[in-house]
Amino acid sequence: MLGDNGAGKSTLIKIIAGLHQPSHGTYEVEGEPVSFSSPREALERGIATVYQDLAVVPLMPVWRNFFLGNEKRKKGLRLDIPYMRKTCKAEMQAMGIDLRDVEQPIGTLSGGERQCVAISRAVHFGAKVLILDEPTAALGVKQSGIVLKYVIQARERGLGVIFITHNPHHAYPVGDRFLLLNRGRSIGYYQKSQVSRDELTGLMAGGSELEALSHELESAGGEAASVAALLEEEAEELGTAAHGPGGTQHQPSAGKPHA
Repeated sequence: MLGDNGAGKSTLIKIIAGLHQPSHGTYEVEGEPVSFSSPREALERGIATVYQDLAVVPLMPVWRNFFLGNEKRKKGLRLDIPYMRKTCKAEMQAMGIDLRDVEQPIGTLSGGERQCVAISRAVHFGAKVLILDEPTAALGVKQSGIVLKYVIQARERGLGVIFITHNPHHAYPVGDRFLLLNRGRSIGYYQKSQVSRDELTGLMAGGSELEALSHELESAGGEAASVAALLEEEAEELGTAAHGPGGTQHQPSAGKPHA
């Protein structure tokens, strides 16, 4: 799911996750209309969301964060710590994540590693659909690559993954279908075979918006005019990329987006 800031990505995932109710239309899970009143209800149907802030406690160990809110207990109120440590380690290894020690505070992990812990946790607790809210937004190139690797592994384990991002260079390598949003509306829904990465970038960036900005800078004169010329060239390139052969813009494929 691609879109710039303010496109409506966060609002849509909050509807999918059960935090908000849709204003109109129907929401179906496995062909059945649903109306979730809380994220807990969505989770019970196998829809898990990993938000940007990850909802972790930095000073707590990795295993404690893994079971946060879903602690395993022995008879009575005592925590089953050996079980939780062992399970956390096993689930992380199953996802290809080899941590030095699950006792280390999760705050000592890199941003990419923390994302991977959150993904592994969602898989363990029965997620069928995993919603990732801008997981690579605050990460460098190497850490982003680690997260994308585990996105692919989650997909290979049979999960549906909804990957929200404003970066087509991260979305294209791992995506099968692409939904583009702009100010709360869909501006295209494409199979991977229907659109190239450059076309996806052009559709998302909006060549017309860059062209309008270049005209404003050009009217200012001076150094701004030279910047305007560069923007105009980029707008022309994006305008070309956003159209298919013969200058015809791709139309969304038939059907509606589904996880």
